[in-house]
Amino acid sequence: MNTQFNFARFGKRIAVVATFGALCFFVGVPRAHADDRDRDRDRDRAKCQQRVEKAEWKLDDAIRKHGEYSHQANDRRRDLNEQREHCWNEFHSYWNGHDRQWHDEHDWDRDDHDRDRDHDHDKDRDHGDHFRDRDYDRGSR
Repeated sequence: MNTQFNFARFGKRIAVVATFGALCFFVGVPRAHADDRDRDRDRDRAKCQQRVEKAEWKLDDAIRKHGEYSHQANDRRRDLNEQREHCWNEFHSYWNGHDRQWHDEHDWDRDDHDRDRDHDHDKDRDHGDHFRDRDYDRGSR
């Protein structure tokens, strides 16, 4: 029986084990980083969603307390648009809390509050034109 220790054989085994360990480590690390990035992105997107919902709530509250066309409502509308713009710049989408979904088109300027406001403004303008025409007609008699 040969009891002499074979250093060359032991060294080769250590090299094989070390190579295998390094391979496993480097193959697993990118996946872990990708999972971390996805988790961070989901967390950041959830924070963005919460900020938009808070801004929507403040706008609704300002409209309820001060009216659709009040200075306070316009300020809150501006804040909401800033939050949506922030989400858009970061995720190329924005959250709409009224329909509870993410949108991938830059169309928040067509929000219900703004659409109602534009529609009412059109009605006021038409109404003003109507009175102006009637006044004109009255003067021509």
